[in-house]
Amino acid sequence: MPYELYYWPSIQGRGEFVRLALEEAGADYIDVAREPRKGVRAMQSFMDKSERPPFAPPFLKDGDVIIGQTAAILFYLGGKHGLAPGDEAGRMWMHQIQLTIADFVLEAHDTHHPISAGLYYEDQKDEAARRTQDFRDNRVPKYLAWFETILTRNPAGPAHLAGGNITYADLSLFQVIAGLAYAFPKLMKRELRNHRNVAALHKAVAERPRIKAYLESSRRIPFNESGIFRKYPELDA
Repeated sequence: MPYELYYWPSIQGRGEFVRLALEEAGADYIDVAREPRKGVRAMQSFMDKSERPPFAPPFLKDGDVIIGQTAAILFYLGGKHGLAPGDEAGRMWMHQIQLTIADFVLEAHDTHHPISAGLYYEDQKDEAARRTQDFRDNRVPKYLAWFETILTRNPAGPAHLAGGNITYADLSLFQVIAGLAYAFPKLMKRELRNHRNVAALHKAVAERPRIKAYLESSRRIPFNESGIFRKYPELDA
């Protein structure tokens, strides 16, 4: 049976990290909320009736197994589809990297919604400007330097975050870089010059046959100003 992925139908958001893993694995899956006869109602109905309801999308259904939280879904898929190291220490290291990526994603989101996700960006523009300045000056360089260090120290070479093969963390870092390049093109042009292994990983993932086909397809939802990564030119510098 195909996997069932439940996430919002009009944004990449956190669901995109799962989509990338499924696409790279060549897995058969249904993006439930984007199905014409199902949509968001099917996702909400599942959450309302489930004995173990996920807190929020994304969540994945694999037969009787239901997994919520992006990092947990990827941990599950990584083991099933060879997108994670085979040893326990390696799997936990991969999970640690993914959780750090999740922290990075949250900080990116909070540049445009530093006070509350329930308020419009226009209601917190002054606070967003202050938050984003610190994000640009301090947080992005710190995160990228950490990823650059991991790539440099990988015994198998700097092409991947761990080992010599593609992993779900590589795919997730690709997505973060793509999102930040959309939201902060000036910032990322500078930063990627200083973090060449991160830049090379981003480029290499985009050229992987299944990922390239996905990025060029209608299945890839364009970045927009409703998702995590939003382009507000006044926040870029």
